[in-house]
Amino acid sequence: MKEYKANRRAPIPYLIVLLVLLPFVIYITNTEGFSERPYILLPLIAPMGLLLRVFYGTLYKVEDGKLMYKSGFLWSEINISNIRQLVIGETMWVGLRPASKGIIVKYNRYDEIYIAPENNLELVEDLKTINPSIEIIYKD
Repeated sequence: MKEYKANRRAPIPYLIVLLVLLPFVIYITNTEGFSERPYILLPLIAPMGLLLRVFYGTLYKVEDGKLMYKSGFLWSEINISNIRQLVIGETMWVGLRPASKGIIVKYNRYDEIYIAPENNLELVEDLKTINPSIEIIYKD
């Protein structure tokens, strides 16, 4: 089994910092209101938790002839023998998109998913080793 970490150059780190700093800004601007109603921070906890889960919980694995991906609450696996094409360097703006930059994996007849490992070429080489018939398209 080989694991590939997710590319973390997305805007998520900036959103996490914003959500962490926001309670301090609320406290500084309205100390009395914050002291009386500390529960006003509750709406910030869920989005921050989701962002942290996606940011730190995204990973990809190649194991037993399958490409497995997990991002937040989204996870699945693809038989590498069913992968038809890998498009590297293009952004997929529609469809299932659990990542920010990376590879469009086209499999089965019409299915595709967008993934973003730290090292695109390493994953592509490993997939190509298992299924040499995969068509590779580079877009830059």
